[in-house]
Amino acid sequence: MDKQTVLETIGREKLVPVIRTDNREDAKKAIETLASCGIRIFEITMTVPDAVGLIAELKNEDILIGAGTVLDKNQAEKCIEAGARFIVSPAFDAETIEFCKAREIAVMPGSLTPTEVLAAWKAGADCAKVFPCDTLGGAKYLKTLKTLFPHIPMMPTGGVSLETIADFFKAGAFAAGVGADLVDVKAIREGNLNAVTEKARKYLEAVKNI
Repeated sequence: MDKQTVLETIGREKLVPVIRTDNREDAKKAIETLASCGIRIFEITMTVPDAVGLIAELKNEDILIGAGTVLDKNQAEKCIEAGARFIVSPAFDAETIEFCKAREIAVMPGSLTPTEVLAAWKAGADCAKVFPCDTLGGAKYLKTLKTLFPHIPMMPTGGVSLETIADFFKAGAFAAGVGADLVDVKAIREGNLNAVTEKARKYLEAVKNI
């Protein structure tokens, strides 16, 4: 799948669960459970033990796997070699953006302020990950950023929940990164998969209605 198709898929599906666990098997179980509900895109963070190995294991499944919390070019290279189709960072790192751009891999660096959003875009980012978006006002803040930069795709992460997701898309979000509100690690560990699948279906319905 080429970069343009990856971006089109993310823009169409809109929902990007952020998989952040302290156990590889929990991460895999979370992805399998959410995928069974129809969620197609997953961001596996580098804080997951053996995240690179998990990316490699899942790369040929009928889902789109990206890497998150990628801090530098070396991490990005390992993730891409393992099969990650997009790279997400919590902060702006020009070298990582340049590397991904050269490899034709979609890259979404963390960009919170107007200065950071513009710097990331000028450096070649495909989308600005507005993180942590909730600390500066959530959807209202995103709307302000989109007023300044209507041409820059933005993916808010932090503060996205069932109650707020519609507001983020009304504010102009390209996609939304969703963490613990969707990826309920405690429920997964306890085997309460019904709770996880029910929440996933509610998210999918919310996205469908946007």
